[in-house]
Amino acid sequence: MAILMAGGCHVLIPKFDVKLASNAIRQHGVTSFITVPAIMADLLSYARKEMISDSGMTVTKILNGGGGLSDELINGAYKLFPRAAVFSAYGMTEACSSLTFTALNKPTLQEPKNQPGTYSGGVCVGKPAPHIEIQIGMDDSNTSSSPTGNILTRGLHTMVGYWVNNKVDSSESVRNGWLDTGDTGWIDKAGNLWLMGRQKGRIKTGGENVYPEEVELILSQHPGVAKVVVIGIPDSRLGEKVIACVSIRDGWKWVDARAEHKGEGNEVSPHILQDHCRTKNLSRFKIPRSYYQWRRPFPVTTTGKIRREELKREILATTQLPSNL
Repeated sequence: MAILMAGGCHVLIPKFDVKLASNAIRQHGVTSFITVPAIMADLLSYARKEMISDSGMTVTKILNGGGGLSDELINGAYKLFPRAAVFSAYGMTEACSSLTFTALNKPTLQEPKNQPGTYSGGVCVGKPAPHIEIQIGMDDSNTSSSPTGNILTRGLHTMVGYWVNNKVDSSESVRNGWLDTGDTGWIDKAGNLWLMGRQKGRIKTGGENVYPEEVELILSQHPGVAKVVVIGIPDSRLGEKVIACVSIRDGWKWVDARAEHKGEGNEVSPHILQDHCRTKNLSRFKIPRSYYQWRRPFPVTTTGKIRREELKREILATTQLPSNL
């Protein structure tokens, strides 16, 4: 709607197809488009395959949603679309999509600067739009000094409720006008929202909370890791055990925990990844206890989000997890 209000026009294609999208950008001189990580990855892969280097010269703005862009995708976007400002939006369908925005000159990871003595962690997703209210709802059972809580939003952008059995049901999602996003995070002194992860995806291990997204962010920074998904599986002692399903990059060799490192070429192993987590100052209880080499595509939704429960079922169906430490 904003493009139309500014006097612009839209280029429509029947559905996303990387060839159609790439051609449309070049043929129509597209200046702005919205993407999700899976679509950006497809555009970059297609450009490399077809040796296209000038497809994005007209693009001046890219808005990403539906999940964060990795360093690799951000760098690739700047090369393919050198004149584009890349922004990332955090939000949800129940709140008319975008809630906060941040410019991705470089992704802001982990420790917020110039805030000594405050809690830190998660991914900075920027500040809310002018018409949007954001607050952190603390659970009554939270007696710690941590500022982390449920991310709530209020305003004309929020839904009334879910349509269930021919009536509106808002009992679980909207309370006192505040919509619970289902995410956990905190707000720093500058007003930036920091996203920890999904409440439903939270892993409870040994009495501590672990958000998979935070661990995945650390592990994905290892040069040998192409993709990683962290999940929790039942454990008689800890309640849940943190495990990592790792897809390694081409040219790297996976070395099982029980195997001997030969030091030949690029190697990835559970011990190497554990040391990497410690080097990045990841809390000990958040470091995965087991690592599983994943050799096929991860199960995802149509927008590229990981189906964690499906992945967990696949892992539990295996007889024994390899790479236990």
